[in-house]
Amino acid sequence: MDIAVIGTGYVGLVAGACFADLGNKVICVDVNREKIELLKKGKSPIFEPGLDEMLDKNIKAGRISFTMDTADAVKRSQVIFIAVGTPQGENGESDLKYVEQAADTIGQALNGEKLIVNKSTVPVGTGSMVEQKVARHYKGKFHVVSNPEFLREGNAINDFLKPDRIVIGARDEKASRVMEEIYRPLGAKILFTDIESAELIKYGSNAMLATKISFINELALLCDNVDADIDAVAEGIGLDSRIGKAFLKAGCGWGGSCFPKDVKALIHTAKKYGVDLKIPRAAEEANKRQKLLPVKKLKARLKSLKGKKIAVLGLSFKPDTDDMREAPSVEIANALLKEGAKVSAYDPVAMREAEKILKGIVFAGSPYEALEGADALVLVTEWNEFREIDFERIKRIMKNPLIIDGRNIYDRKRLESIGFAYEGIGK
Repeated sequence: MDIAVIGTGYVGLVAGACFADLGNKVICVDVNREKIELLKKGKSPIFEPGLDEMLDKNIKAGRISFTMDTADAVKRSQVIFIAVGTPQGENGESDLKYVEQAADTIGQALNGEKLIVNKSTVPVGTGSMVEQKVARHYKGKFHVVSNPEFLREGNAINDFLKPDRIVIGARDEKASRVMEEIYRPLGAKILFTDIESAELIKYGSNAMLATKISFINELALLCDNVDADIDAVAEGIGLDSRIGKAFLKAGCGWGGSCFPKDVKALIHTAKKYGVDLKIPRAAEEANKRQKLLPVKKLKARLKSLKGKKIAVLGLSFKPDTDDMREAPSVEIANALLKEGAKVSAYDPVAMREAEKILKGIVFAGSPYEALEGADALVLVTEWNEFREIDFERIKRIMKNPLIIDGRNIYDRKRLESIGFAYEGIGK
């Protein structure tokens, strides 16, 4: 099929590249000229494993192109995906201005019966809003569909090509059939529903996962006070088939572009309809506290942090991405600076993004440079290269051999045998 994808952010670019890889002819649209020029060269403006190679392959095959001309892309396509950003607005509400702008532009450019697909994460009622916007400009027949994404940063291409499920919210069978044809090559389970349910499935999924993480983090706090081991507790809970083991890994909080924004948006949407969602609110509150737990543990060990050098390893909100949005490292680093500490940090990928956000800290060229003369190491992001770091070398170069393991990736007994003091989360 001929497909247009409006927005070359994380969702739009991955979707566009994967649609092209499945044999469709894809036009990706963005208003950012610098981004479009970069993409024309086969270079992704975001870090995502395998994406540069997929773009290069499909550009050479003539299956994907990039433009700033939205109207032309709409005219040349059968299906138009809206994949623009929906940033967090006031009070946690989703800011839909880019979706509204896309809908207006599509309406003005439509030249036949086509599908308009919301791929952006949007609150309930957005599909109806898009229908109304388009209908103001175009009096012919068109279809609006909700098709939320469930991509994990760092694993997005695999998630797109091998999804757990595909959700399609549509008002008529014709639209459903076209969407089914697009996704047929994946052989995945397709759930057909109404538009409003599809919109809510996305927010509900992320809120459920965030709540699951916050719950195990709450249990980790209890483990610290009763001398229990959260890893054993989580394993025992996760072996229950009704619960499952996924997202039961205790740590120093969740972040990223989805969980924080989507939980807030769900709470705000419910409030508009007179519903108080107490569990998502509690999950959010628990996460705020969890992000600062490593600082609390440092203060308990070192008493005063003033003048102390603290090395922070890992800055992105999770491994295999350079995404710094709502990353726990930001809260931790700023709290350390407020306490008068000197912060040295290293991340294998996210340093450039971190420099835009974090001020007053030293960005090191390697983990060992960050740890030189440090009074403590705080592990925030569990990059693989940190798992097998040279602890004997670290012991020699640190001023004080203290490790705060914010992701529970290290073996306490091994580290204590070398001479480290160790603090995990619920350990």
